[in-house]
Amino acid sequence: METIRALLEQIPGLLMSLRHTIGFWDIVDILVIAFLIYRVLYFLRKTSASSVMKGLMLIVGVALLSYFFKMTVLTYLLRQVLQMGIIVIVVLFQPEIRKMIEHMGTRRINFLFFKRGRDEITEAGILVVSAASEVMAKSKTGAIIVFEREVGLNDYAVTGTKVDAQASTELIQNIFYHNSPLHDGALIVREGRLLAAACMLPLSNNVNLSRDLGMRHRAGVGISERSDAVVVIVSEQTGTVSIAVDGMLKRFLDKDTVEKLLMKELFSSGDKQEKTKEHKNDKRKGDK
Repeated sequence: METIRALLEQIPGLLMSLRHTIGFWDIVDILVIAFLIYRVLYFLRKTSASSVMKGLMLIVGVALLSYFFKMTVLTYLLRQVLQMGIIVIVVLFQPEIRKMIEHMGTRRINFLFFKRGRDEITEAGILVVSAASEVMAKSKTGAIIVFEREVGLNDYAVTGTKVDAQASTELIQNIFYHNSPLHDGALIVREGRLLAAACMLPLSNNVNLSRDLGMRHRAGVGISERSDAVVVIVSEQTGTVSIAVDGMLKRFLDKDTVEKLLMKELFSSGDKQEKTKEHKNDKRKGDK
């Protein structure tokens, strides 16, 4: 107890000395580093890399304990592993690092005087896609529709056929009609417009996905793992509608739920509330 009391008595003096040695830019430096660490951890939390990160933290913890208890051989071995830490991190997190850099390099700047026009087109595209997915679900027409967000999908769009058309329920139904030459592939939507159809997407390697999911669902989850895209999937076997975001699949959705999820994911929090209110008001007017 005396030792603890002595340490507590030294804290005010230590803080006073730090006040004279730490400058304004030191505080800014600390805050920037803390923010970067937070963003990296936030980015990794919904990926399989979170498990790898926990494993690395466990290794670091064991290394500290072995050093504290003077376990010479174990300390030496773990020290050799940690000395290669940068190389190990690059190898283990290569897909996540690539995705994070792509996300940083492809962010589009939203100028204020263009933003509202784009939001209106995007909202119209959301309503069209949710309506089309409901119709295709009833007829058990398989479909996969990818909404592009900040990370560009040009590499996948060039594998298909350019459409560049205003979104409409009839056009989407015709694209995914089983005899259509464009039905076997994904439809990419950019800012509410149909960009390209019959696009090839990467398949997910997630072993935790249900075995009853086909290639269409695995492709939807795969593109959501490699980008920040939001994917609407209609099952050809069951007629159910699903949405894939950040590698997670939400299944058995109705039309209203699809609309709400798309509004939530494709708009910022402030815009989302405004759009939700506008959408509810439009529905009330329509009911009247």
